[in-house]
Amino acid sequence: MSEQAIAPEPAAAGWRLKLGIAILVLSILSPVVGIPVVTGMGLTASMTATLSGALLASGEVFGILAVAVMGKPGFAYIKNRVFGFLKMYGPPREVSRGRYIIGLILFCVPFLFGWVSPYFADRIPGFMGDPLPYAVGGDLVLLASLFVLGGDFWDKLRSLFIHDARATIPETPATGGPA
Repeated sequence: MSEQAIAPEPAAAGWRLKLGIAILVLSILSPVVGIPVVTGMGLTASMTATLSGALLASGEVFGILAVAVMGKPGFAYIKNRVFGFLKMYGPPREVSRGRYIIGLILFCVPFLFGWVSPYFADRIPGFMGDPLPYAVGGDLVLLASLFVLGGDFWDKLRSLFIHDARATIPETPATGGPA
């Protein structure tokens, strides 16, 4: 029987990892569940804002506490599991030309709607009374476009924020027109 390097579970897979995951779940649930409960309680505006802010801040504190309890190996284990899952179901590296064009249209529509909507708000059905569904719809379309565009687009988008990044534009073959 040959010896193979089997990746063992992290040393933090015991009680520290379990407690860290519990605290991490609490850090996510405290603002997500707590803030709607506080807003539905009928408190004064200042009390609602104070409690909502406290819940939001406590979520951040619990998140940091979770990482401290898990330690570096536990956090690395959780990070690898989450990013491994996202990589499996994430966008493909390269996409076809048609899919790329559809993705670009989906990417641009929310921006164009955001620029045009203040000028034509009275002509958009229901926009003046409740613009939230339009905002949420635009955000969902923008998010969906990033998955339609594929992984190469993520790199292009990321390069916008890297000062030394350079674009390489492929040369297109001559179409046979006049020189």
